[in-house]
Amino acid sequence: MSLYRDSGVVLRTFKLGEADRIVSIMTRNNGKVRAVAKGVRKTRSKFGARLEPSSHVNLQLYRTRGDLDIVTQAETVDRFPNLRTDLDRFSRASAMLEAVDQLAQESEVNRRLYEMLVRALRTVADTESPLVAAGFFWKVLSLEGFEPFLDACVSCGGEPVVAFDLHEGGVLCQSCRRGRAISPEALALMRQILGGQLGAALNEPISAATNEVDHLAGEAMEHHLERRLRSLGVLGQS
Repeated sequence: MSLYRDSGVVLRTFKLGEADRIVSIMTRNNGKVRAVAKGVRKTRSKFGARLEPSSHVNLQLYRTRGDLDIVTQAETVDRFPNLRTDLDRFSRASAMLEAVDQLAQESEVNRRLYEMLVRALRTVADTESPLVAAGFFWKVLSLEGFEPFLDACVSCGGEPVVAFDLHEGGVLCQSCRRGRAISPEALALMRQILGGQLGAALNEPISAATNEVDHLAGEAMEHHLERRLRSLGVLGQS
């Protein structure tokens, strides 16, 4: 048992007893950590507001022999205030947090995922792009080794491609088509996102193509996780 310091993003919180809270945190150096924040639900708590979902914090924790560590200090790095005043941005951020909470393994260091999440939260706080969450999902799937094949038909190598199938893991031509139709405009956006031109894709205005890519990214992430993302349902209503 020992004290350790790390930085992290709060993914999720749970009530514990009358005054405490369990906090799920994606940390830079210790992977996903689940810890108890004692007394944070009391009105006089010194750091309760610093441990809300999406908060980026510097932490001191006490490592225990059980499943839950204990938060002893929390200092705000960034609270991303725009996320808390805009339902659409908050919904997109919540979807990203939920996905990371499901993907990250406890105590398994994944610094790349942590850094991608921090960048994505900064981006969604600063831009109204409809593709921030979608771009994050596609990039994370690529990091996980599940980047979709977009160059030609994943089945026969033919062109032009007209459909996308999650089970096949890529696009399909007219002869092999199954899954769902994909427009040339949506395909071009996906190729930008996964081809190192995410910034250009984020500059695209809201359109049928951005909505198509957004919905497909959510479906792909849920397919990979083998579970629904509750935050996506809220996003669809916002």
